[in-house]
Amino acid sequence: MTLKDKLIIGILAGLIGPVLGVIGFYIVNFSHSPFLDFFKMAAEKNLLSPLLSLCAILNLGVFFLFIRANKLYCARGVILSTFIYGVVIISLKFVF
Repeated sequence: MTLKDKLIIGILAGLIGPVLGVIGFYIVNFSHSPFLDFFKMAAEKNLLSPLLSLCAILNLGVFFLFIRANKLYCARGVILSTFIYGVVIISLKFVF
């Protein structure tokens, strides 16, 4: 496996983790309503930024799993995807 492949695996893992966190939050707290209604409500009440911030913490666990397995380039990919989420969170907070 090349360096590029390992980095892409880390990026994908880092992007999927917070998405699973948002879906888990929806299932636990709002499973009685459709997902689009939950998403619209979160957008109207400006809760997308804090929700993504909370779910981005899941990347910490993924990062440490890769570090523990000595997959350092995968861990770098997780850090890169966390920075991508940071840009999205800041833009949701201040731009939209």
